[in-house]
Amino acid sequence: MIASVTKRPRNVDVPRAAAILYGDWGTSKAYVIGLAFAVAGYSSFWLIAPMCVLTALVGLNYIAICKHYPDGGGVYASVRHRSEIISIVGAFLLIADYIVTAAISALSAFQYLGVPHPEKYAAAAIAVIGVLNYFGPKHTGGLAFLISVPTVIVVVLLGVFSVPHLGEAVNNLQPLHGGFWTNWNGFVSIVLALSGVEAVANATGVMKLNPTSANGRPSVSRTSTPATVLVMVEVCVFTALLGLAMNALGGLQISGQEVNAPAHPGVRDYMLRYMAEVFIGNTFGQTIGHIAGWAVSIVFGFLLLSAVNTAIVGLISVQFLLSRDREVPAAFQKLNSFGVPTLAMIVATVVPVALVMFVKDVASLADLYAVGVVGAIATNLGASATDRKLPLARWERWLMFGTFFIMLAIELSLFVDKPRARVFAVTVLAAGLILRGLVRERAEKKARATAPAPATPTPYPVSTPVPEIAAVSGAPLLCAVRGINRTLDFAIKEARETHRPLYVAFIREQPALTAEDHARKWQDDEEASQVFVHAKSRLGSGGFCPCYAVSDSPADTIVDIAATIGAERLILGTTRRGALVNVLRGNIIRRIAKLLPEQIDLLVYA
Repeated sequence: MIASVTKRPRNVDVPRAAAILYGDWGTSKAYVIGLAFAVAGYSSFWLIAPMCVLTALVGLNYIAICKHYPDGGGVYASVRHRSEIISIVGAFLLIADYIVTAAISALSAFQYLGVPHPEKYAAAAIAVIGVLNYFGPKHTGGLAFLISVPTVIVVVLLGVFSVPHLGEAVNNLQPLHGGFWTNWNGFVSIVLALSGVEAVANATGVMKLNPTSANGRPSVSRTSTPATVLVMVEVCVFTALLGLAMNALGGLQISGQEVNAPAHPGVRDYMLRYMAEVFIGNTFGQTIGHIAGWAVSIVFGFLLLSAVNTAIVGLISVQFLLSRDREVPAAFQKLNSFGVPTLAMIVATVVPVALVMFVKDVASLADLYAVGVVGAIATNLGASATDRKLPLARWERWLMFGTFFIMLAIELSLFVDKPRARVFAVTVLAAGLILRGLVRERAEKKARATAPAPATPTPYPVSTPVPEIAAVSGAPLLCAVRGINRTLDFAIKEARETHRPLYVAFIREQPALTAEDHARKWQDDEEASQVFVHAKSRLGSGGFCPCYAVSDSPADTIVDIAATIGAERLILGTTRRGALVNVLRGNIIRRIAKLLPEQIDLLVYA
């Protein structure tokens, strides 16, 4: 049997890696600037500036983490080998972050679009995006890139039009009021620009390897480092610039947790749109200002909805990985026909929908938001900084230690001063630990029970064996199938008539992979066993070779196998899925045709 690669293909370059990260990390400025003004008014810049410094510190730490975890450096993966309990805590803090990310991103998107009852539209949008994920994880790198480009252009233009107003902004700037603890609590409440940095660590497993990277010691630093730096600079510089320029807006008044502007009540949650209307309108007139405001609303609306999809995909993957590691019930890894765990998808959709309908306010969601993201980052940094086996430079380790203590202090402050955040985090953790306890208890009971002697498996009925091909020669044929069908029979007939070896590929699709998947054999997969037994009975061992792989990207895996064995022809069967499903999930034949080397012929058997 040929050893097939089960890892995701490393085809994400710097622009796409930056776009994936920006789609989550870059959305924070859409609501954090307005929230900061609601907290500190015209002295809010003195809270925004240190938040940007902290964001840069965290970004530098994650550059080191990505360098040393090329197969995924998110909190769950990087802590798992140190402590299962700590990894569980980090995983459920990350789940809490993803839940609130989906809710706050959807709500903020419709706040920018100015629709009535935005929480209802947000709930509907989350539900639709969740249903679309039933058809499998989408290849979001290119889509994220298309969305991020106009967003960056709009942000840069808004920054350019803000520059002439910086003098007035500085004149309006006020010193911080209150004592240290008052301002510390204000700072803690707006550390939302940190959100999304875990996305780059989780994506290292699909990034392109360095040209000089060895097989045994992979490295993606030439992809992860530039991508992180680009997004980090944009987030820090433009959040600080726009946070300062906001002070040039005259007449802003704080009313409770809301911010009102002259003739524009409630601008807290769409402050960038209001800034565009004022700054660009002052230069080109009120009409152009309104157009600019809507341009900001539309591009940030799409970016925020893209962040919703990223959060839901992340929620599905984390639940699946926890289930595969036997930390939550096995039901969370049961896949549908599209390779998606149905129960995990339902939970990833229903919980954010319920949350956004129950909370209905960006500021309240922000309180819940920080607990998850700060806790996940603190867990990752603390575990990595204390891991002596991790080859960190001395300055990297000390920087990580220092940043960890800052994040820990912020997390403790949130737990003390934000009772709703405390209840939310404890609820998510408790639910996770209860599920873990139930799984462990059931496993122990099953182990103590006397297991009956395993029954001899009934062999799959096959046709009368056909004598082996006398001799095979020439370049092999490759047939990729998901069952015993006419496509497989056609490939067997072609192999017998042309006296060529036939490689039969069975790809088991899953949305996320664990170390256990890399060692899985086809004998453990009933469907794959039936296919291979049938093919061997028709061709004999001399003309047949099984290829089995567990992959979250079947098209890339099939192309990789075809190139590895030097196939002359790849034989595929047509899909019976409808046109709508092919659009939503992506046509695998079209993708294979795009990736397949020119010297390999593609034959689609209808």
